[in-house]
Amino acid sequence: MALLTIGQLAERAGVATSAIRFYESKGLIRSTRTAGNQRRYEQSTLRRVSFVRAAQRVGLTLDEIAEALAGLPENRTPTKADWHRISREWRPRLDEQIRRIELLRTRLDSCIGCGCLSLRSCALMNPGDIAAEHGRGAVLLEP
Repeated sequence: MALLTIGQLAERAGVATSAIRFYESKGLIRSTRTAGNQRRYEQSTLRRVSFVRAAQRVGLTLDEIAEALAGLPENRTPTKADWHRISREWRPRLDEQIRRIELLRTRLDSCIGCGCLSLRSCALMNPGDIAAEHGRGAVLLEP
C-alpha cells in the first residue's frame, strides 16, 4: 500500500500542511513515521481530512467531528451505514443551525432594509451595554 507524505496529503485534500499537523494533534487523523521520523499517511486519511473539512464548512466543531470519527474503526473508509448513522446523529444539530442562520438572515434583512436610520427604533441598539447581562457575543442577534 502506497503511503502519502504530508505534502501529498495536503495537496490532494486542498489544505495547508499546518492543517494536517493540527488535525493530527487533535486526534482526527493518524500517521506513521519513517525511520527518518517523517510522517506518512494511509490513502484513507484523505477521506478523513475531506470529512473534517466538509463538517467544518457546515459549522460543526472539532469536538463534534472528533466524536463522529471516534465511532469509526481506525484506518477504514466509512461505509454507507457509517455515513447514515453520522448524518442521523447530526441532523438535529444541523437543523438547529439552519434555523439560527435563517433567523439571523431575517433580522439582518429587516435591519439593513428598514431604512429607519434611527437608533431609537433599532432592534440592535444597546444603550448602556444592557445586552451584557444576557451573556457574551451578539446576544441581540441570537434567537
